[in-house]
Amino acid sequence: MRPFHRWITFLSPWVAIGLALALWVLYAHPLWLTHRTEAINSSPVSAAATPAIDAAPTPTQPLTSTPTLSSYADAVARGAPAVVNISTHRVIIERQMPEQVAPFFPDWPEFRRREESSRGSGVILDAAGHIATNYHVIKGMQDIVVQLTDGRSAPARRVGTDPDTDLALLQIKLSPLPVMPLGRSDSLRVGDVVLAIGNSAGLGQTVTQGIVSATGRSQLGLALLENFIQTDAAINPGNSGGALINAAGELIGINTAILNREQGIEGIGFAIPVNLVRGVAAELESKGRVLRGWVGIGVRGLPADLTDSRGQPVRGVQVTGFYPDSPARLSGLRPGDLITRLDDKPVTDVQAFLSAIARKAPGSHAAINLLRLNGDHLSVTLSVIAQPVER
Repeated sequence: MRPFHRWITFLSPWVAIGLALALWVLYAHPLWLTHRTEAINSSPVSAAATPAIDAAPTPTQPLTSTPTLSSYADAVARGAPAVVNISTHRVIIERQMPEQVAPFFPDWPEFRRREESSRGSGVILDAAGHIATNYHVIKGMQDIVVQLTDGRSAPARRVGTDPDTDLALLQIKLSPLPVMPLGRSDSLRVGDVVLAIGNSAGLGQTVTQGIVSATGRSQLGLALLENFIQTDAAINPGNSGGALINAAGELIGINTAILNREQGIEGIGFAIPVNLVRGVAAELESKGRVLRGWVGIGVRGLPADLTDSRGQPVRGVQVTGFYPDSPARLSGLRPGDLITRLDDKPVTDVQAFLSAIARKAPGSHAAINLLRLNGDHLSVTLSVIAQPVER
């Protein structure tokens, strides 16, 4: 037993040193063990040596997946030629000093001439040269020139305007013309790919890409009748009146506005749906205007905390005044009256109320429930007439 004990005594320090060295190596270089494990796992092993547990069967054919569209060049090639640049110009003569003061400064010009110009976009709707754009692009402008992508240009004639939807219809006399294929906006889904085409920032035709972020947007204060498509495709100054197209190159909207970037908001733009553009353009072409209901009433919103005599919240709009010889002026309504229901439906805000009136056909009637400031509840029926051209 002495020789064995002597060997144990001799080897014990070296075994301890070896174990300590191994532990130090594993602590300092842990990946060595990982690499070794991966090497072992990756080595070929027969199926009999490693039985599979709940393993999925190996497919005999590659899995199919939805093809990814890598380019929208075909859509742009189809729609872009029908998107035009619109240049507008007007001369303004404005007074530099009050009329009463002018005689005391005979050498100082009483008036001055100022010129204004702007750029926007438009979309050719048919071979006859009808072009849809935004009303605010041409509002108050005297000269309108349209330039095509092929370099041709022509003066444009106003066919009609519709401020309530911020749409205008122009016409040019050129032939042949590229025509924008029209899609449908009622089948749009959030997430659909869209492309915005227009004269961005005066740089010439520019294309940006995004998706439909929302549909049916309203209460934005951009127009009386609002039903906007919201998109994150970049819409910049000069894009107004341009095209929002789908991945097939079909028009689904007219680009109109962006939210104020000064508030730190990015990627929120709005377009008028093509279904609305179709109807407005048809009426402007046939009549020069869109006939809408009107009662000649001015209203404003109510405070959110307004309550009646019983402490119940009051929702609606307040009458502020009337237009001369309007149905509202002759109905018995008074300034200060609170309109709470229209045609037995609750009135929620100013825009919803005016929009509901505008959608009524001239010759129809509007039933109004109101709360007078003295607490009386009254009902009034208004005759709806055609909206005057100037009001």
